[in-house]
Amino acid sequence: MAITKELKDKIIKEFGINGQDTGSAEVQIALLTENIRQLTGHCQKNPHDYSTKRGLLKQVCRRRSFLSYLERKDAAKYRDMIQKLGLRK
Repeated sequence: MAITKELKDKIIKEFGINGQDTGSAEVQIALLTENIRQLTGHCQKNPHDYSTKRGLLKQVCRRRSFLSYLERKDAAKYRDMIQKLGLRK
């Protein structure tokens, strides 16, 4: 269920400033999005796994907070992130 190290490194290289950038909002949004996609698949297969569903909702709220922050700070980066990740506004 967790993101593999290879996939995490790939996401960090794609969205970060450099290979060590794990704290920027863009990287955190991308990592949360990938984790949300994996948890969504798990919750569809296991509809009675309520603790995972709760964790999924917490991550969705956390991603929403990061997206709001990014929209306030840099609207162009926000639009790029939405487009790259295939999220709706």
